[in-house]
Amino acid sequence: MTALQQITPPPRVKHGRITQRRGVLGLLLSLPAFALLGLFFIWPFIRTIYMSLNDWPLLGTPEFIGFGNYVKAFGDDQFIRAVGFTFFYTIVITPILIILAFGLAFLVRKGTRAHRFFQTVYFLPVVIGLASGSYIWMFMWQSDIGPTTQLLGSWGLVDPQKNYFADFWTAFAIVLGMVTWKVVGLQMLLVLSGIQGIPDEVNEAARIDGATGWQSFWYITVPLLRPTLALVLVFSVAGSLLAFDQFYIMTTGGPAGSTLTAVYEIYRNGFVKFDVGYASALSILLMLVLGVVSAGQMLLLRNSDNA
Repeated sequence: MTALQQITPPPRVKHGRITQRRGVLGLLLSLPAFALLGLFFIWPFIRTIYMSLNDWPLLGTPEFIGFGNYVKAFGDDQFIRAVGFTFFYTIVITPILIILAFGLAFLVRKGTRAHRFFQTVYFLPVVIGLASGSYIWMFMWQSDIGPTTQLLGSWGLVDPQKNYFADFWTAFAIVLGMVTWKVVGLQMLLVLSGIQGIPDEVNEAARIDGATGWQSFWYITVPLLRPTLALVLVFSVAGSLLAFDQFYIMTTGGPAGSTLTAVYEIYRNGFVKFDVGYASALSILLMLVLGVVSAGQMLLLRNSDNA
């Protein structure tokens, strides 16, 4: 054995050292992200759990009451009504968003300049803040001065002097319109990305085999879009369960508390009634619901991969 062979370490040792160094470097680069995660999520989450187990006034000394706040939540008629309305809103808005997203995605799926133009037009409302969009639509439907009420009133379709936010169904319909206008562009983009990921050869083979356009859509496009649909569905449901801004700005929970959402009720208990402990317990309960939704997402994605 030569002197050079004695000095040079085996290649396997070199590879192990390089892998170890890369692992240490990766850990060091990840530390800032872990620090931010711990500071802005893990610690507040632990703190919220602790606060939910106490009678915690905004001003005063906290008193440990165990699961008293959780027991109170299941007997709180106002919170139960708020949760019921939140689920009702979710059930109504989710199919509207998915169906429109599908339709718009198929309309703009070609790569021509005209299709790209309409992709941009449909996506533009997404860049507007939800609060800004709520104020815009609230102004549009104001009685006497709202441009929408004035225009439709001039055609005899609506009463321009009516307060449309004083009635549950008209207020609810306006909120649905605003959210659809604001969000459907993002849903369209997600569905469009899934459609563009389907090879053209698949649909061509179906046409050669005699499949109609509807059969090709239902038996080929939809199954191949299951991961995308699962993602869009969970985004829609989670966003709807966390609805707050649009109802806080446009309806303020009215009329007569009929448009109070779960998050709105948490806000009222924490920052209006100053019952921070109870608000924390309601937050934990809502987080558990969102956890179930996330688990459903993973189940849908796993099933689509195994299909």
